[in-house]
Amino acid sequence: MTAEIEQKALGPFAALIGAPDGRKRLNTPSLILDLDVFDANVARMQAICDANGVNLRPHAKSHKSSRIAQAQREAGAIGVCCATINEAEAMAVAGVGGLLITAPLVTDVKISRLCDLCARAPDTMAVIDNADNALALSAAFAGRPALNVLVDLDIGHHRTGAVDPAAAFKLARMIAATPNLTLQGVQAYGGHFQHIPDAAKRGAAAAQGREQLKALLALMRDAQLETGIVTGAGTGTHGLDGSSGVFTEIQAGSYIFMDAEYATINYEGGDWPFGFSLFVQTSVLSANLPTQVTTDAGTKSFALNGPPPRIVSASLHGAAYGFAGDEHGRVMLEHGMGRPQIGERLECIVSHCDPTVCLYDYFVCVRGQKVVDVWKIDARGRA
Repeated sequence: MTAEIEQKALGPFAALIGAPDGRKRLNTPSLILDLDVFDANVARMQAICDANGVNLRPHAKSHKSSRIAQAQREAGAIGVCCATINEAEAMAVAGVGGLLITAPLVTDVKISRLCDLCARAPDTMAVIDNADNALALSAAFAGRPALNVLVDLDIGHHRTGAVDPAAAFKLARMIAATPNLTLQGVQAYGGHFQHIPDAAKRGAAAAQGREQLKALLALMRDAQLETGIVTGAGTGTHGLDGSSGVFTEIQAGSYIFMDAEYATINYEGGDWPFGFSLFVQTSVLSANLPTQVTTDAGTKSFALNGPPPRIVSASLHGAAYGFAGDEHGRVMLEHGMGRPQIGERLECIVSHCDPTVCLYDYFVCVRGQKVVDVWKIDARGRA
């Protein structure tokens, strides 16, 4: 985005900053961040981790924003997790430290970029789940400060990670003996646990994952291998894993926003301790049919890998939101519902927060009805 185009994009937002009714005058669709709820979510997760005696290294893949990462660091987080080298580079450029890249970097291009990244941010860590990758990283970091790495253990997600504790232990021993790499501990992320709707079943599944992790840690400690960092868990299991005594840090990400997917999941302590802070605002652009209205937020405005967006605007609260194409949404009107007029604004809890965020360039930050700031989503769309 050129400076001229970016200034034109920011112009309509900037003109609304400070206006008491700015939230009602946004260009739609817009991605809204309620800072009152966001601030409370950030503080609450940090307090939970502090109470459990674990560090918080929240996942930047949820927000892709160095501004949010800085807010999390200021609240007490020891760094941030990044799913990609792209995200990590954006964080480093903004001066965010304590970076952990949670997926293996295996291609020559990405390994080269990792070398450059570590020159800028020396405390960056990477994960390894394969001996060949360990050797490639060792060769790339010859003549450079050693790369800090974690051995990645698959605890059932079957996405990345050594396949079992024995394989992970073998890899850890190899890493510890390989030049230019410094073993710092273990990653064991159970992404498949986070959205199990029933709290008891989610807890049982997470406990099984921890048993695999404990088996690996026992092997490593017997061999006097480094286990100082044990990282994993997410929003869905933050309390269970954080209080288990197994993990030293938590990778939760979605807690700052929450979404329609988490709204379908039971929390083990009753109500979720985090509120909804992220919304897409859309406008009604056609209201000619008696049973529906059409909006300007379609499949290009919401992630599709979750439940439908949830309308929270009072006039249509509980109405079903569907998609009528790339640029259009459809709201079905039930008997007795008020009929919105064209131009009326509706706000929706997003379907799945992470992939919805990456569809937008900016968070429009609000407190009540006032627009107070605009934060660029600076880690999205990087090649």
